[in-house]
Amino acid sequence: MQDKDLIYALATPTGGAIAVIRMSGLDVKAALSRVFTGKIQHRYASYGKIVYEGETADEAVVVYYDLPHSYTGEDMAEISVHGGQSTVNRVMEILSQTGCRCARPGEFTERAFLNGKMDLTQAEAVMDIVNASSQKSAKTALLQLEGKLKEKIEEIESSLLDALSGMDAAIDYPEELEEDVFSALPQTLNEACRKMKLLVKEGLSSKVLREGVKIAIIGVPNAGKSSLLNALLGTERAIVTPLAGTTRDTISEQLSICGMPITLVDTAGLRETDDEVEKIGVSLAKKAADDADLIIIAIDGSKPLTSDEAELFAYTSTHDCITVICKSDLDTYITAQDIKNHFNMDAFSVSSKTGEGIEKVKEIIALKITPDTESPIITNMRHIESLQLSLKALESAVCGLETLDAECLATDIRYALTHLGAITGREVDDEVIDRIFSRFCVGK
Repeated sequence: MQDKDLIYALATPTGGAIAVIRMSGLDVKAALSRVFTGKIQHRYASYGKIVYEGETADEAVVVYYDLPHSYTGEDMAEISVHGGQSTVNRVMEILSQTGCRCARPGEFTERAFLNGKMDLTQAEAVMDIVNASSQKSAKTALLQLEGKLKEKIEEIESSLLDALSGMDAAIDYPEELEEDVFSALPQTLNEACRKMKLLVKEGLSSKVLREGVKIAIIGVPNAGKSSLLNALLGTERAIVTPLAGTTRDTISEQLSICGMPITLVDTAGLRETDDEVEKIGVSLAKKAADDADLIIIAIDGSKPLTSDEAELFAYTSTHDCITVICKSDLDTYITAQDIKNHFNMDAFSVSSKTGEGIEKVKEIIALKITPDTESPIITNMRHIESLQLSLKALESAVCGLETLDAECLATDIRYALTHLGAITGREVDDEVIDRIFSRFCVGK
């Protein structure tokens, strides 16, 4: 299948040394030959000039692809020109004069999907790669682009289709029903459920790869929170003074730990206060803690424990926390054993001044936030939700094994297959497709 519309779009950011303009659609070669002076042949990089009405717009290198051996599965070309905005605009203006139209966001990848060059999981992985905020998220998206998720889904679908064919035969020809149709069913359904549960678990645990992790540093005033933020960032981002209550607002900064995207939030000290501005800061600190995926509790090790620390641990009792005893370069009044004895929490000492223990903090954070699996292959919430719906239908089928009602079993298996098909695009409506590709950049 080849779309009759001939489309073009800039596929690279503006302002660079080189800009790449993509073309795709019916008879790209003929349209391109009207404005490009070089040779146009399949998978051949050709030098020439973009010329329109006798005027040269720019020098260019063109790579042309015959259908179906292209990204979109259509005739396609990639035109490399100089990256100046005026030059790029002029070349695209010339292309529009040859009968091309500007592509919609994601239209190149949408055509690749519609032409069978990739399934929907691979198409979505293209945008995930573009938006990847860490090495691990890029690696996971690449696995999806390579079809790893598609392989897993098709493996489950194949076993369910075999089971469904047996159910259909039992319904249509009950007098010829073979005993092994039902005898093999429990193992088939339970194994499919196991595989889907594993995929869902991987997907939910890899939230860090989709969205990153938000970590809030909380503590009483002057506990060393801002110094700890600076030490973890390796730069003087937060103001540090000996005065309690210096931080009145939250401060957020991005960093990467073991390839994971982290948002680190410094907060105002938690304490009772009559200062209206500080009250606002305390409220914002509590909200940051409530919204965080992980909390670092900063304890001032140079002072004895007080009721303020007890209230701090009580407030965070339902959160995932790391306890850090700050200011280990000073005389210490609090040890890790004290924290263990009083609050049943593990703790370790750091000095933001000397750097002692900072790498250990990063190691503990990495252990806390790393997904259960080394390379999860599902990170998209749409995929997870479809898997959960499929799993629900299949679990209903498992429950129906007690009655061995072939029609009910077949209905449940069909529902499960429909939701699995929504992941790969085999069973998906146009509205979902439009919504997915509308999130793409123009040129992708």
